Amino acid sequence: MSVEPAFPQTLDGIDLLGSLAAEDRAAVARRCHWRRFAAHEQIIDRDSGSRDVLFVTSGRVRIVNYSASGREVSFDDVPAGGFFGELAAIDGAARSATVVALEDTIIASLVPSAFLALLKEHPEVALAIMRRLAGIIRHSNARIMDLSTIGAQSRVCGELLRLARAEDTGDGDWRICPVPRHSDVASRASTTRETVARVLGELTRHGVVRREADGLHIADPDRLAALVEHYHVSDG
Repeated sequence: MSVEPAFPQTLDGIDLLGSLAAEDRAAVARRCHWRRFAAHEQIIDRDSGSRDVLFVTSGRVRIVNYSASGREVSFDDVPAGGFFGELAAIDGAARSATVVALEDTIIASLVPSAFLALLKEHPEVALAIMRRLAGIIRHSNARIMDLSTIGAQSRVCGELLRLARAEDTGDGDWRICPVPRHSDVASRASTTRETVARVLGELTRHGVVRREADGLHIADPDRLAALVEHYHVSDG
């Protein structure tokens, strides 16, 4: 579904393009194709032939993949100001994941030729892409290490810590708002909903976490961090 003409088609909020002059960002925006996606609507499928780079100008999306048995594995959530799809634009290979809108989202897509021209014309943008790719490699290495060396219960505790840190407002009050769905934590920790429910139950009984009306409160972050090291691979 096309975006209403009255909607501002601007890339001013895209972090990757922050180093560009306003007129250069406007020029890129004019080369983009703009679309609105409803919550839970698929934006790209890993089997699609598209190689465009996509900018999230409003809303939020989730990058996921699926195992042979159909279990969803979440890689990342991309908020407004972020982007995705650069790998396929750079190497011309197939998509590596599926992307779904988590809420009403506006996407500006840029064809590979225009994206590569942007990188050639603006070295600072190319450097930002290289730093992002380096970050992806480091994150993937860490995730492989976690899957190889620690159990599912440890991964669940680690994911709760990561989500709480992302929500931390600097006042020392760690919470995850809203309360995360078991399926979301399971997909990020590469485990099952049943394991997540069991771990959360144990953490609640021991006073490490507390479910409240506005979210999941991490009552004892230090103890939760210690539990990441406590469980063994055989526990998962």
